[in-house]
Amino acid sequence: MNDELWDHETFTTRLREVGEGGYHHLHPFHLAMNDGKLTRESVSGWVANRFCYQQAIPVKDAAIISNCPLRDVRRLWLHRITDHDGTRNDEGGIEAWLRLGEACGLSVEELLDGAHVLPGVRFAVDAYVAFARTKPWQIAVASSLTELFAPDLMAKRLEAFEEHYSWINPEGLDYFRRRLTQAKRDSDEALQLTLVHCTTPELQREAVKALSFKCDVLWAILDAIHLKYSTQGNSTP
Repeated sequence: MNDELWDHETFTTRLREVGEGGYHHLHPFHLAMNDGKLTRESVSGWVANRFCYQQAIPVKDAAIISNCPLRDVRRLWLHRITDHDGTRNDEGGIEAWLRLGEACGLSVEELLDGAHVLPGVRFAVDAYVAFARTKPWQIAVASSLTELFAPDLMAKRLEAFEEHYSWINPEGLDYFRRRLTQAKRDSDEALQLTLVHCTTPELQREAVKALSFKCDVLWAILDAIHLKYSTQGNSTP
């Protein structure tokens, strides 16, 4: 085992290599989505199941904060919770996703009660939250670095939805638009924290493994959705 401490450039390269080979932008379901090959049922099913993950994001971030003894880090990470939960005077990402669901023909009630959530999706999401609760905060932060690759995927997804799924009300796509900038900011913050606070070879290796685990979580979510919903044929106009 290599006990050498990587410099920041090498460490960053190791992290990026994980995402370039394992991020879910390569999953057949996403490829079909971007090519406009999903049916209405497939799109709606993805939206309903992905909402399970969206709801878990602020819970995961709260777990990271609860494990972190550094006030400056907690302050920096805190906005992620309000980004998704919103505040009294501002809508968050969860509310925006509910509007996406409505634009796809799903009621708020059926999204909130998880009527369409597949067991495999729930299992993967629960595993991610448990990971954040039980791992050192630096490692949990590193697991979020799938955000390094999210803006490109989000841009392609937005373009695909506007081009191929015109039956979706454009106002429902606001979540994707806001994440184009939020994901870049979030990944920059998380990468800097990972580089600064993973100060031993062991922590660096665990950070790389954490990012690989997160890629597996996202891939497993799509595996379950892909098995349930057909990706054959063109989207229904």
